[in-house]
Amino acid sequence: MGTCGMKVSTYSIGGWTTFGESIKDLSLTKKILSTAIEGGMNYIDLADIYACGECELAAAKVLKDFPRHELVIASKTFWPMSEDINDRGLSRKHVMESVEKSLRRMETDYFDIYYCHRFDPETPMEETIRAMDDLIHQGKVLYWGTSEWRGWQISEAVRFCERHGLYKPRVEQPEYSLLYRGQVERDVVPVAQALGIGVVVWSPLGSGVLTGKYDEGIPKDSRVARMGADQLPGNPFTEENVARVKKMKKIADELGCTRAQLALAWAAAQPGITSVITGATKVEQVKDNLGALEIEITEQVKTALDGIFPVVLPQ
Repeated sequence: MGTCGMKVSTYSIGGWTTFGESIKDLSLTKKILSTAIEGGMNYIDLADIYACGECELAAAKVLKDFPRHELVIASKTFWPMSEDINDRGLSRKHVMESVEKSLRRMETDYFDIYYCHRFDPETPMEETIRAMDDLIHQGKVLYWGTSEWRGWQISEAVRFCERHGLYKPRVEQPEYSLLYRGQVERDVVPVAQALGIGVVVWSPLGSGVLTGKYDEGIPKDSRVARMGADQLPGNPFTEENVARVKKMKKIADELGCTRAQLALAWAAAQPGITSVITGATKVEQVKDNLGALEIEITEQVKTALDGIFPVVLPQ
């Protein structure tokens, strides 16, 4: 993970919108997580806000059956967990209280990675960094990271840590896919590589759009139908994106893989990317995602995909 010593799998399994939310059946949660771990995914990505704590509770019931030292378990804090004015953000109070609640839900003594789930403009960066540093000294967190921070924010945090001898952030977690590239490739990855920081990416399938399942409309059991297109990050469900994904099918067919596998393999092959977080509501999806390990992204394939999905900088 960047230049630090811990190793994480190329593909990982996350709990956003699934465990404790769209998946209430514990036996299905167990099958999905077990298939992922047994298939080589050692990194499990969670957060307190996922299903408002229910995700961590559900995952804990499954993960306790696996050797703790073989897992890399991550959680996050930032988003409001109640109506209380202090139950949100990255203040020392919220960080310290949040990690205790998450550890109890997860039935573990420590998190391998603990993320600042967004940048908090209302809290001095020094306050947040010193709280994270204290958690590492207390043994409750091994590494801390950021999620959806801008390059300059990450750089400023690292420089502050270096000046004061504090534990530095070791990983950034941004949204990244063929549909959403500009911010990460032009701003985040160059900074992360220069500072030795790992980059773990989420939503590599563009909320499912890159799988091709929206080619002919919105299936009733899909995430778009469940959440609404306007609730998804960047609203990837557009006619233009669907048209691009249809063009992508020819490349996947030539490689003998699914479009989901091609999108995952592409993300994992990009410079500076440490791990690609996958999500699943079915065991078959986990197995299909693991098949991405067999896909080679040659320069020819990369060029073809670049032609369909050009880099667009955010407005």
